[in-house]
Amino acid sequence: MADRLAGKCVIITGAGSGMGKAMAHRFTQEGAQVLLADVSGKQDEVAAAIGASASAIHCDVSNEEQVQAMIAVAEERFGKIDVLCNNAGFGGGMAPLHKQSAEHWDRIHSVNIRGVFLGMKYGITSMLKTGGGSIVNTGSASGVVGWKHHSVYGAAKAGVHHMTKIAALDYSDKNIRVNAIAPGTMWTGLVAASASHDTPPEGYPVLAGIPMNRWGTAMDIANAALYLASDEAAFVTGVILPVDGGYSIGFSGMGAERPGVTTADPEDL
Repeated sequence: MADRLAGKCVIITGAGSGMGKAMAHRFTQEGAQVLLADVSGKQDEVAAAIGASASAIHCDVSNEEQVQAMIAVAEERFGKIDVLCNNAGFGGGMAPLHKQSAEHWDRIHSVNIRGVFLGMKYGITSMLKTGGGSIVNTGSASGVVGWKHHSVYGAAKAGVHHMTKIAALDYSDKNIRVNAIAPGTMWTGLVAASASHDTPPEGYPVLAGIPMNRWGTAMDIANAALYLASDEAAFVTGVILPVDGGYSIGFSGMGAERPGVTTADPEDL
């Protein structure tokens, strides 16, 4: 299939790297005009590599004024917003709950759930003026099942999932669909080795408990987001779609630390 997003105008946050970058490339391949938002500056490089169908903007999704400005730029540039992918987020700081700080809670939640709330609030406001649209939020398998030492991050992502479901109900009669993707163990900035290897090196360990026995890739997420964003999913709303190689359904509670995952804060996904 081709041109699955022909004529669609899309905002992707966290588009400077990882899953957001993959979404940008995949969506433009299918005919979309895309505004790439990020705080890293790398969104400019991604947009330049894609060409005329992509443009870039600096946006800290935790900052309400910057989110409003992002929406305003998209409205001015495109005339409407058909798809909003609230993808920006980061992890890090893995530790037992009693060793987590309030500051870390605030930092993680300011982007991973406040950013999604602000994106939806102003994105939906825009979509209501133009007849509807599709929102795709990036959640996490850690918001579906428990991951050891991920209490702060997991709480934020579980919140994204529940907010997605409620927003889907709120706007189901307004032609606005709201869905989320729950990535599992992905070969992105959360994995230290991904900085020097585009794909897992031969023999690199895979998290025990993944039935498909491989790492997920950014393009796996981009393809799922493409489906939810497109008209092919016209009767799909309120779904939390696991893209995790079967991890969530096969979860046995082992919840061990994931091999090769860094505890340092990665770049935006």
